[in-house]
Amino acid sequence: MRASLIQIAVDEGESPVSRRQRAAALVRAQAGADLVVLPELWTTGAFAYEDFGREAEPLQGPTYETMAAAAADAGVWLHAGSIPERATSADGSGPDDGTLYNTSLVFSPSGELAAAYRKIHRFGFDQGEAVLMGAGREPVTVPLPGTTLGLGTCYDLRFPELFRALVDAGAEVLVLPAGWPERRRAHWTLLARARAVENQAFVLACGTTGTHAGVPQAGHSIVVDPWGEVLAEAGAGEEVLTVDLDPAKVAETREQFPALKDRVLGLATPRR
Repeated sequence: MRASLIQIAVDEGESPVSRRQRAAALVRAQAGADLVVLPELWTTGAFAYEDFGREAEPLQGPTYETMAAAAADAGVWLHAGSIPERATSADGSGPDDGTLYNTSLVFSPSGELAAAYRKIHRFGFDQGEAVLMGAGREPVTVPLPGTTLGLGTCYDLRFPELFRALVDAGAEVLVLPAGWPERRRAHWTLLARARAVENQAFVLACGTTGTHAGVPQAGHSIVVDPWGEVLAEAGAGEEVLTVDLDPAKVAETREQFPALKDRVLGLATPRR
């Protein structure tokens, strides 16, 4: 499986409309890949809190339409990163109360929506995203030919129980779009490798570069294999990180070192 992570630059001088068009062109340029991944909140910037309400869109809004077309044109599975979603009654989520969510979109190679994931863990410590956006409730997996994706978003990376739930649901490739700050880049790399090792799964972590609301971004998108080895890592600037993965390595790793079979805590029926 060939995966391409698009580490796009998000700066205040470029409009969301322009960035959508540019991201779509970058997706189309990955024709031949199997899976393409964009970062978190790349239309607005993950730290541009004051823009969330103004730039929020319904699930099937302009980003949805642009990315669905790009996925179909390129013939790829596309994790289109996340958008500031404004819930409406039309999306089946309940009353049109205007709640915002940090929502990831995954499209099939035909441009159909395969999954939407509302970020469960909101960052901000009672500020920013934590108070401006609602919390998702359910882990989400996406079956692909030959493997299964498990979805997380940025701050989710610090909560291993989410990824364990994804693995229990069959995930073998953990995909994490992010807008991770440069000042905590060491945690980004450390936690991506930890999630790969403890779950014996691939981790594809795609971040932004540039500056969001005065916050320099880490970049350094990373692909980690089920043994925790870094297969590829981007630099600090805008780039496309492409790597070939063998999904069979997940089962091989879990068979060679069957640590997951020795789990006790967190199981519905503890082993005796």
